[in-house]
Amino acid sequence: MCVGDSMTIGSAGDFTWRYRLWQHLCRTYGGPFRLVGPRDALFGDSYDYGDPGFPERARHHLAGWGEGWLQMTPLIADAVRIHRPHTLLVSLGLIDLGFYTNAEQTAANVHRFITEARSAKPDVQAVLLPVIPNIRAESDPDFGTECERFNELLAKAVADHSTPASPLLLASAPPDYDIHRDTYDGTHPSPSGEHRIAAAFADAMHQAWAVGGPYSP
Repeated sequence: MCVGDSMTIGSAGDFTWRYRLWQHLCRTYGGPFRLVGPRDALFGDSYDYGDPGFPERARHHLAGWGEGWLQMTPLIADAVRIHRPHTLLVSLGLIDLGFYTNAEQTAANVHRFITEARSAKPDVQAVLLPVIPNIRAESDPDFGTECERFNELLAKAVADHSTPASPLLLASAPPDYDIHRDTYDGTHPSPSGEHRIAAAFADAMHQAWAVGGPYSP
């Protein structure tokens, strides 16, 4: 189950990193691979995916434009209980830090999110992606500092809460992500950015859990 904000849900015409990851897993396993969740549309209830062949069974997610840890935490228990994901792939935090909560408050919501997810499925595992600073972080040093601080707290939360029964992984931020190349507006991923985000999740799962293989666009 992919959990995220506008960078995850995408808008009309986007392929989305969800699609890129689904393609990768299908290639790796030689057949269809299912993504689950309560939603399946792009922003604005659009179904105009970049590839109209992206099958309905693989479009599902829990992502929303303008929604972050603050909004997803109350939803995650029901989503996990109903859709029974094996793994949560979580890309959240930028919208929280930009509009709703500071780094410490956002980290507190991470703790609650993990607790709520496990209340529905004690053995659920998760891969969490650090916040990728956007163009605002270049022009607003205080915001950039909050992003850095939150990523430190996120790493600590993963270390503190990971258990053998319910392991957590901190994905590596895409090392060569460039907002002037990998986004179309300084925040939302372009096709190259979609590949880099998908690779971050795919490589984390492969290296830690032997799920799939090394990402190849």
